[in-house]
Amino acid sequence: MERIHQVEDDREGLMLDLDEIARAGARRMLAEALEAEVRDYVEAARAERNEQGHALVTRNGYAREREVLLGAGSVEVKAPRVNDKRVDENGERRRFRSVIVPPYMRRSPKVTEVLPLLYLHGLSSGDFLPALEEFFGTEAGLSAATITRLTERWQQEREHFMKRDLSERDYVYVWVDGIHTDVRLGGDGRLCCLVMVGARLDGTKELVAIQDGYRESTESWAELLRELKKRGMRAPELAVGDGALGFWSAVRDVFPETRHQRDWVHKTKNVLDSMPKSVHPRAKKAIHEITEAENEQEAENAIEQFASEFGIKWPKAVEKITSEKELLLAFYDYPAEHWVHLRTTNPIESTFAPVRARTEITKGPGSRQAGLAMIFKLLEAAEGRWRRLNGHHLVALVRAGATFRNGELVEGSEQEKVAA
Repeated sequence: MERIHQVEDDREGLMLDLDEIARAGARRMLAEALEAEVRDYVEAARAERNEQGHALVTRNGYAREREVLLGAGSVEVKAPRVNDKRVDENGERRRFRSVIVPPYMRRSPKVTEVLPLLYLHGLSSGDFLPALEEFFGTEAGLSAATITRLTERWQQEREHFMKRDLSERDYVYVWVDGIHTDVRLGGDGRLCCLVMVGARLDGTKELVAIQDGYRESTESWAELLRELKKRGMRAPELAVGDGALGFWSAVRDVFPETRHQRDWVHKTKNVLDSMPKSVHPRAKKAIHEITEAENEQEAENAIEQFASEFGIKWPKAVEKITSEKELLLAFYDYPAEHWVHLRTTNPIESTFAPVRARTEITKGPGSRQAGLAMIFKLLEAAEGRWRRLNGHHLVALVRAGATFRNGELVEGSEQEKVAA
């Protein structure tokens, strides 16, 4: 018996040693990565010097040590600092910001993102502990009770988010979609939520709203839009979304001045679904000629060629484009730098790809509110990866009423008005 206890003690000691080795290795690799990141930053600015010939970017010791929760457990981090004396075009001092460990980060993005993803994939709070041990090791410190508290807090965060004042936030462009997940909610059926992402005046994208929706109905969208307007949201200049949404009828009622742009990704899929697979390569190439045309006239010519080539055999597929030509080509009235962003709802689609990839879900989050909270956290985690609009300095011109034709700013009274 004593020998058995000794073996168990030795095994526990070995596991503790392995955990410590893992943490020590994580600390060392993290320190090396941070040093390399700073070294590259300083080296890139080596030629930039002041009038006295002194370097404008130099090392500046280390920040105070802090703990960050990683896959190997809690790891102490002592990040190197940089003294950057350069100023940007607005006259403000530049600041080094670590991509690996951003300021004030206390938990690895891997931890932040995987929790709601696991939850959406059907793990109940009781299933989390073994799943988290597999992802993060036994030192993750996230028990079933902790997960339950987290989900409750996430629900509160989403509810607070959906009540925030929007009068100081101006969304010039918005992307909308109705997301159907495979999360089962008992008698409530599967979860469908309405998602809106917006681009602000500085070109940054952020989540505007996430709300429960009944089959993407017009009334569901109208209710959401009326609530956003009540909280101070201005009418966007342009909305981008799938043509099948009930959103379009709702936005015409709530924000009638907002223009419409149909999403080419959804449209392409709908067109191809009406054609045999043998034709898909040719059809995709023809659609690409439309979406990548240098100007609106060339795009219209490409639509005519598409109709000529495929209209006799597959008229329904062609009609899906010709019947919404103006709505599909609205992006030509905006800066050419923005076209790549305005042709698709990709910020929403790419975020939900891992959720939609699962088709057999055995358990769900238990309530619609919990399900919305999980999706809210996924979007919140993804928000930091959303790319700023190309030509972001032009967004303010769009909002101010400047006229663009085929992607180029029209010289004249509107431009003078904006400049004033």
